[in-house]
Amino acid sequence: MIYFVGAGSGAPDLITVRGQKLLQKADVVIYAGSLVNPALLEETKEDCEIYNSAKMTLEEVIQVMKQTEEQEKVTVRLHTGDSSIYGAIREQMDRLEEAGIPYESCPGVSSFCGAAAALNLEYTLPDVSQSVIITRMAGRTPVPEREEIESFAAHHATMVIFLSTGMLEELQVRLMEGGYEASTPAAIVYKATWPEEEKYICTIDTLAQTAKEHNITKTALIIVGDVVTHSNYRRSDLYHPAFETEFRKPCK
Repeated sequence: MIYFVGAGSGAPDLITVRGQKLLQKADVVIYAGSLVNPALLEETKEDCEIYNSAKMTLEEVIQVMKQTEEQEKVTVRLHTGDSSIYGAIREQMDRLEEAGIPYESCPGVSSFCGAAAALNLEYTLPDVSQSVIITRMAGRTPVPEREEIESFAAHHATMVIFLSTGMLEELQVRLMEGGYEASTPAAIVYKATWPEEEKYICTIDTLAQTAKEHNITKTALIIVGDVVTHSNYRRSDLYHPAFETEFRKPCK
């Protein structure tokens, strides 16, 4: 069996209990070495074979999986955060299906959740934003034309932007061209939940300046929207004494 496991956002104790147990029983681990905290490898057995996929091609990863499956070993493919977000897992799964190799997924704590925790942030505030857009800028890897930053910015929803720290000047311009005001709150969270985590509140028009001042060039998430400053929101109905739910009658 091949297990695709989300390693969590950085701190080794943020892997799920299920993910930790899978690591502990794995005979082989293929981990995303450029992003996954290597401290997680301490959970593996002494004789576990470790492969760093940062130095491998897709074909090489699949070859290791095929070999280990032939040997009836348990393989964990350890991805950063939650593997369903920018994890390039589907192409691996398709090749496993072609080879008749079974696989399962174990979810993880995404860095966008870790970044929210770092800021004590609620992404969905009543009367402010009820939607979260997770996206990235087009770089060496393109994005579909219909998903350009400007088109998403027009919604004025909360935006979490991955893989774009090196393009902040362009990002600022495109966010404002899409409809955000220059003064819209924004945040930069560097290596969320890692020991070296850094977090900075700014505005859209000072994103690039803020990153430059703190020498942040990669491995950071950008959060955009009024939820960043958690102000001007309406109290939730959920716990309002006048609101009736299946479990509670309204107070008189």
